[in-house]
Amino acid sequence: MSTIAVGGLNRTAALYQSVIGKKVIMAVTGFILSGFVLGHMIGNLQVFAGPEKLNAYGAFLQSLGGALWAARIVLLASVGLHITMAVQLTMLKLEARPQPYVKKTALVSTYAARTMIWSGPIVGAFLVYHLLHFTTGQAHPDFKPGDVYANVITGFRNPAVSLFYMVANILLAFHLYHGVWSMFQSLGVAHPRYTPLLKRVAQTFGIVVGLGNVAMPMAVLTGILSL
Repeated sequence: MSTIAVGGLNRTAALYQSVIGKKVIMAVTGFILSGFVLGHMIGNLQVFAGPEKLNAYGAFLQSLGGALWAARIVLLASVGLHITMAVQLTMLKLEARPQPYVKKTALVSTYAARTMIWSGPIVGAFLVYHLLHFTTGQAHPDFKPGDVYANVITGFRNPAVSLFYMVANILLAFHLYHGVWSMFQSLGVAHPRYTPLLKRVAQTFGIVVGLGNVAMPMAVLTGILSL
């Protein structure tokens, strides 16, 4: 192996082990996952256009074949790295200050920032359930392969399931709000002049995704969407 290659590997390892490197990895994977969440929501909102539109969208995704699996692998790798970096950064923070503050006043942090450690795992658990519910069908008693619209309607007719989805997506909205804002900071985009605008962008992103995802189970429960 050449000296250049070894040097490159050493720099990569050093970056990975540093706090800055971990934050950058979290930011990049967060950007990928945020883009997926937004695209996924936009695609799913086609449920309001009727069964033909949503089922055609589902069929299109399945027709991608290898490209779809490549995207899934990238997403799974991003989720794994994102969670790993979050855990490692949390451990480093605890090691740096093993004793908590006697009195802590949250001057700058938001509720979203203070609950990231809880919203993250809950959103992760929701993601697993969501895949078993609407993708593979193991958690959906009335699952019909290929009929995405029917699966959405019958799935959200269960009030407990819909409530879980709504709570999880509200937590996701908080998570995205703080996550997108932190992403700007980690990538060096934040600047005092643009800070208010960037915060509004992060907040708006979280609200839009939250409302869009909550709208679907709410529409089924209220009868706006039905078979």
